[in-house]
Amino acid sequence: MKVGYLGPKATFSELAVKKVFEGFEHKPYQTIPECMDAVSRHEVELAVVPLENALEGSVNITLDYLTQVAKLPIIGEITIPIKQHLMVHPANADKWQNVEKVYSHSHAIAQCHKFLHHQLTGVPFESVSSTAAAAKMIMETPEVNAAAIANELAAKEYGLTIVQRNIHDFDYNHTRFIVLAEKNIDFQVVSGSTHYKTTLMVTLPSDQAGSLHQVLSAFAWRKINLSKIESRPMKTGIGNYFFIIDLEMKLDEVLIPGAIAEMEALGCCVKLLGSYPAIMVDLH
Repeated sequence: MKVGYLGPKATFSELAVKKVFEGFEHKPYQTIPECMDAVSRHEVELAVVPLENALEGSVNITLDYLTQVAKLPIIGEITIPIKQHLMVHPANADKWQNVEKVYSHSHAIAQCHKFLHHQLTGVPFESVSSTAAAAKMIMETPEVNAAAIANELAAKEYGLTIVQRNIHDFDYNHTRFIVLAEKNIDFQVVSGSTHYKTTLMVTLPSDQAGSLHQVLSAFAWRKINLSKIESRPMKTGIGNYFFIIDLEMKLDEVLIPGAIAEMEALGCCVKLLGSYPAIMVDLH
C-alpha cells in the first residue's frame, strides 16, 4: 500500500509518515493539492497532509482544497512535535554566523522569529515550498553561504551540518496532519489509537440572525465538546463563510446525528468530513 505525503524527502510530513506507516511504500509530492489528487487518481491509497500548526494556525490550502476540490474523507489524524534547526552546507559550517540568506517554509520562518531577528540581525529570509526543499537547495548550492531552517531528518538526508539546534520561539510546537483515503482503510488498526474525533463542515443559512449561536447550542445542550471551530471563505463573495467544527468524540448513533438534524432544521448545510482515530506521536 502506498502513502503520499508533502515532499520532498525529509519534510515533517515524511516524519509523520515514517512513524505511523512504517511498512508502507512512501511517495513524496511537490504540493498539498498534488498529494490529495494522487489519491483521486489512484496513484496512492493514502495521503498525509498538514492541517494545523500550534503556533501558526491552520494550513489554509489544505482546508480549502479538501472542502472545495478533492473532497476526500478524513480517516485519521497524526500530531507530531516540531523541532526547528539551523543548518548549512558542511563547507560553510565555520562561517554560518555570516550567512547571506536563510531559506525555509513560511511557517518555519515565523516559528523562529526571535532567533532570526536577534541572532541573524539583518539577514534576509525567503520562503520556499517546504523546510526540506530549503535543505535540498542548500545542499545543491555550496558556493552560496546560506542556511536552511529544517528538521534533523532533512540534515541527514541532504548531508547538512546543524549549527544551531532548537531555534523555534516556543517549546510547545506541534503540527496536526490528516490522513485521507477513498477506500475504507481502518486507521485504528494502523495507529493503535482509541481516541476519536469527528469533523463537520457547516454552512449557515444566509441573513439569519443568531444562526451561529443556534448551531453551537445544538452541541452545547448535548454536552458534545468542540476542540475547534474555524471559518473559511466560500469564495462566492465577501461575507460568505462556512465553518469547520472538530468534535472530541466518535460518530455515534444518537448525539451527533441529532445535532446534525437540528442544524439542518435551522436551514444549515452540514457535511461530515470524517470520524477518525487521532494519534499523538513521540519522535524520540
